[in-house]
Amino acid sequence: MTNIYKFQADSLSGAPVHLEQYRGKVLLIVNTASNCGFTPQYKGLEAVYQQLKDKGVEVLGFPCNQFGNQEPGEGEEIGAFCEKNYGVTFPLFAKIDVNGTNAHPLFQHLKSKAPGLLGSEAIKWNFTKFLVKKDGTVFRRYASLTKPEEMMGDIKKLLAE
Repeated sequence: MTNIYKFQADSLSGAPVHLEQYRGKVLLIVNTASNCGFTPQYKGLEAVYQQLKDKGVEVLGFPCNQFGNQEPGEGEEIGAFCEKNYGVTFPLFAKIDVNGTNAHPLFQHLKSKAPGLLGSEAIKWNFTKFLVKKDGTVFRRYASLTKPEEMMGDIKKLLAE
């Protein structure tokens, strides 16, 4: 599989979402957590989304509890927290694993196409970001430390392609 459009994930409410619906858009896919030092990045992710959603950018958040148990909540609780504290309106999905034998197939694919430091596929922490081209191929992985606004040059470059 060379692109992400064959994958699906569950929404926060549990409904299946086929990633095919994002075909032709630049995607910023992030593993998130509500109780992390990087959680304020929700604000930057929302800013990117608001600024570029009408130009063809989608931000997709995937809560994950694999790093320090920093996402203990479920579904509606996660969504309410993100909306109340950071004004999040971009799509959030049901909590998943991003590493290990139970890693979601989407993240297995993202990690294999955009390895991290020294070729490692494992995601090191919350708020690791993947930028996906309009054709569904993975462009690049960004570390947790990379703020969403620091990715704007790459996002705009992909929009222009």
